[in-house]
Amino acid sequence: MSRIAYVNGRYLGRRDAMVHVEDRGYQFADGVYEVCEVRGGRIVDERRHMARLQRSLAELRIPMPMSLVALGLVLGRRSTANLVRGASSTCK
Repeated sequence: MSRIAYVNGRYLGRRDAMVHVEDRGYQFADGVYEVCEVRGGRIVDERRHMARLQRSLAELRIPMPMSLVALGLVLGRRSTANLVRGASSTCK
């Protein structure tokens, strides 16, 4: 089964998912890592995860790449595409 990743606005098979060498994380060695538990196809405590993500990004002065609503949709679509019902989902 092919796993789906979301990279730079595109859904890609994991084999095709790559981060460009000029990506901010490589250039400045900064980034935020957030792991969300998925149960029954839904993110557990999504609102708290999103608040922590926003706070962490603000501390590093990294702009939020999309609205919280859009990010929730991306995470939900990725979980559905990967048939995730109960596991951890990573947001980098």
